[in-house]
Amino acid sequence: MLEARQLECTRGERRLFSGLSFRLGRGQLLRVAGANGSGKTSLLRIMCGLLAPSAGELRWGGRSIRAEREEYSRNLVFIGHLNALKDDLTALENLQVAAALAGMSAESARMLAALDRFGVAHCAELPSKVLSQGQRRRVALARLALSPAVPLWILDEPFSALDVGAVVELERLLAAHLASGGMVVLTTHQEVQVVAHAVLRVDLDVHAAALLAA
Repeated sequence: MLEARQLECTRGERRLFSGLSFRLGRGQLLRVAGANGSGKTSLLRIMCGLLAPSAGELRWGGRSIRAEREEYSRNLVFIGHLNALKDDLTALENLQVAAALAGMSAESARMLAALDRFGVAHCAELPSKVLSQGQRRRVALARLALSPAVPLWILDEPFSALDVGAVVELERLLAAHLASGGMVVLTTHQEVQVVAHAVLRVDLDVHAAALLAA
């Protein structure tokens, strides 16, 4: 279980949200909503351990992620709104580097199968800098096809720049992960259909309104 207890995030002199609590368990999807600038990406970075909250605590399996940073990081995949691809590496090389950093097998056949799932296997030997934004996004998302056993997926606008076929494939991949007991946290401005045991929602606009009222 992933549990947030009274999280607060302050950037500069601006408090984005405060008093944010939730629990996410096996098979559950958490959708984070809010206007641009409401703190969605900051919340996801806190959930990945990349940003410390101003107050509150995030717990994994009942223990603070600060105390279990390495163990926690092995249990999550984070794909941000930036694709985190090295321009001078090929699509295949970028995926191999990501797999190696995650301690996974980086054999070419496995990487190509993951790229093929998102329709970009034909781009495997092309440097990432020549790929379209949609192709770059699909290369980044191919990491998910390599990570069915990683329980927690945290995704910032994963459907951005995808065509209809890639949207459908991602919906299927997320649904399969949730059906197997995985957990997904995502932000999206698009209406998508992801089947989950339970769908939870955090609306940061509500927390911002509460701060203004206080």
